[in-house]
Amino acid sequence: MSTDLITHPLLGVALALHPQVALRPEPFGALAYHYGNRRLVFLKHPDMVAVARALNDHDSFAGALTACGVAEARWPSFVTAFQALQESQVVVVRTLPQAGQEEDHS
Repeated sequence: MSTDLITHPLLGVALALHPQVALRPEPFGALAYHYGNRRLVFLKHPDMVAVARALNDHDSFAGALTACGVAEARWPSFVTAFQALQESQVVVVRTLPQAGQEEDHS
């Protein structure tokens, strides 16, 4: 197993589902449909769906993986999969508020 992926920079990035993406649960995981670019992507495992849904609740991708109970040995495959989701614009980088600033909820 490559340690490059376990320490991959994506693990420290805050991600979120794109606002124009909807997830439809399926027995194998979920379908992700992007209403903007009209792409349909398969999330082929329930753990992928759990992590995708948890992204907004954590300050990093690694935080979402940990919260969802994904073993570190599986992180490289999740990094690869979520890189592809980022390229498809299913997930996007989320900007976190600076220390001392509150999020704008207007």
